[in-house]
Amino acid sequence: MKAARFYGRRDVRVTDIPKPKPKPDQALVAIEWCGICGSDLHEYLQAGPLAIPRTKPHPITGDTMPVTLGHEFCGRIVSAPSNSHLTPGQAVMVDPRIYCKLCSRCSTTSTNACYNWGFLGLSGAGGGLSETVAVDPAMCYPLPESVPLELAALIEPLAVAWHAANLIEIDDFGGRFVLILGGGPVGIALVFVLKARGAKKIFVSEPTARRAEQNAQLVDAVFNPMKEDVGEECRKLTAGEGVDIVFDCAGIQQGLQDGMNALRHKGTYVNIAAWEKPMTIPMRELMLREITMKASMAYNDTDFKETVDAFVQGKFRGVEKMVTSRIHLDDVATKGFEELITNKDNHIKILVTPKQDRLAGAS
Repeated sequence: MKAARFYGRRDVRVTDIPKPKPKPDQALVAIEWCGICGSDLHEYLQAGPLAIPRTKPHPITGDTMPVTLGHEFCGRIVSAPSNSHLTPGQAVMVDPRIYCKLCSRCSTTSTNACYNWGFLGLSGAGGGLSETVAVDPAMCYPLPESVPLELAALIEPLAVAWHAANLIEIDDFGGRFVLILGGGPVGIALVFVLKARGAKKIFVSEPTARRAEQNAQLVDAVFNPMKEDVGEECRKLTAGEGVDIVFDCAGIQQGLQDGMNALRHKGTYVNIAAWEKPMTIPMRELMLREITMKASMAYNDTDFKETVDAFVQGKFRGVEKMVTSRIHLDDVATKGFEELITNKDNHIKILVTPKQDRLAGAS
């Protein structure tokens, strides 16, 4: 079968590899759509190390580079164990996480922080930028035929945002003012999650014109941090108090300072971004405002299930706007990864399919 294999910095090759042979306890999934994630792009540009094993095999998969990429994928069941909840032809969204199920974190439901964490499509054992993948049936979430499968791959990035929202530990964001730092794919996924959960007002800080334009269609206000005082603009819109919650999807020092300045007293700052440089905490803002800081890592089993349920219930209205391009697997290097490098600000999510006829049929 065809698969997009990662060999090193800016080296992704679509090659023929053996089709996976599922173990007796595995399901075989035929891929319909797979998204390209910021984590994939980071590995492509930097050659890791994030989750891709190089010389030392991953402790769970036993794989090293090259690996098949793609962890935001959905498809249809080809085969499944007879004692599973799955049937051939069934549409499914796959939770791509790999965790040991044995360590102290896994035993307390913090599977997202497993000591040996990994992802299909990053850590070996197959990935969604291919034709088929063998997976644990427990990680497959059936989707009714009423759910558009051409959008279902968006569930994975939405789950990242859902977990961050769950850290606030409230069911309804109604009455809360929220600032999102960074209007890229994760930031926009967070917008859809917060709107689904009743956020009163959502503001975004985003410096690039194209992404600001994309966000302006979805939120109450967009600020340019290069030209505006983000904290002051937030206070103008919140009766002088500041926002209740800041979600950092940018991971840069100026954004952190703007976010702390924009928070009200006893506000909450949640970091989702993967910082490339050390973070310096503005201690004056942290202490005088008695700010609570939290960090968000991927998602756990509950987050993923809740996101699937919300998606099936149609709570992410307008989520199709996240898809800015659809391409065939053969073109993933040029029209996928390289396109995201040269025209990053024009894209939110590029979806990839191994099936040529899906390109004509997708909305």
